[in-house]
Amino acid sequence: MEHETSRRKMEHLELCARCHVGSRKVSAGFEDVVLVHRALPEISMNDIDMSVDFLGKKLSFPFLIASITGGHPETTAVNAALAGAAEELGIGIGVGSQRAAIDDPKQAGSFKIIREKAPTAFIYGNIGAAQIKEYGVEKVASLVSMIDADAIAVHLNFLQEAIQPEGDLDATGCLEMIENISSEVGVPVIVKETGAGISREDALLLKKAGVSAIDVGGAGGTSWSGVEVYRARMEKDKLGEHLGELFWDFGIPTVSSLVECKVSVPLIATGGVRTGVDVAKSIAIGASAASAALPFVSPAMKGQDAVVKALEIIRQELKAAMFLTGCANVKALSHTPVAIVGPTSEYLTRRGFNVGDYASKDVL
Repeated sequence: MEHETSRRKMEHLELCARCHVGSRKVSAGFEDVVLVHRALPEISMNDIDMSVDFLGKKLSFPFLIASITGGHPETTAVNAALAGAAEELGIGIGVGSQRAAIDDPKQAGSFKIIREKAPTAFIYGNIGAAQIKEYGVEKVASLVSMIDADAIAVHLNFLQEAIQPEGDLDATGCLEMIENISSEVGVPVIVKETGAGISREDALLLKKAGVSAIDVGGAGGTSWSGVEVYRARMEKDKLGEHLGELFWDFGIPTVSSLVECKVSVPLIATGGVRTGVDVAKSIAIGASAASAALPFVSPAMKGQDAVVKALEIIRQELKAAMFLTGCANVKALSHTPVAIVGPTSEYLTRRGFNVGDYASKDVL
């Protein structure tokens, strides 16, 4: 008999592949970040170094394939394609929530395939904040061992939990557990939102808890509230459909969340990252790396070569953006000035941030 959690993971993957699950009205904000063009870049595009060190591993360029799937036999081939591409290009990758493998140990193979196909890549495990109180540090550590992970992500998806009929709705005590895991699990801990962003207030709490990195997971990309709308329709759950529709675009957009989360811990920009230019803008406003998931779902169903092709486009776009801003390496890109304009500037100004600081940075 198929376990409920495993079945739900397959439903999520199928819906992401065939339905519109992206933001409807809210943008990630990348159009409000203007890179300053250097008409005299004074570098050779062929000599640009895009490599970066991230949480103890070297990436060939600052990009991760964000958590997508796992926990169902039919997801194994998808994860194999994603992991093979990450290994081939020298980037990082995260697994989908490993909860399914805890609930049903037979599903562990769909996660283990990632380390098998990417023996040297940076790989992070994944478990939900709503589950860590139940599982405890020891079980979370077992998820690291399951895939020989270089880090473990604790994902914050309380918006999705609030809409799911089977959602975990008790958010009390999660911060304390994140602190315990950060001090005891033995690998870096990444706390990641899944599409609603992280505020300055929560970023400061996470820093104090000892996390190694924050993945802002901002609004403007995949809406898990939107995904739940389709599931609710299939189940004829009118209340769930209503809540999913109402909160489809809820949250802090990715660019704004990056600025909110600049609290001296490494940041990952996720949420609506679709091009190498988006990656460049993310680095310029404070991210250590960027990631995306949805653009690779359909290619992964075709195989590793299709994923590699999609990633190569992003890499070349990033390289061109670095050339046109006169940045010979990622450190220079992190110091290049940008102008933050439009609704993003208005939001950040009202929140008390000085967006002019980004326009006056010195170019290395």
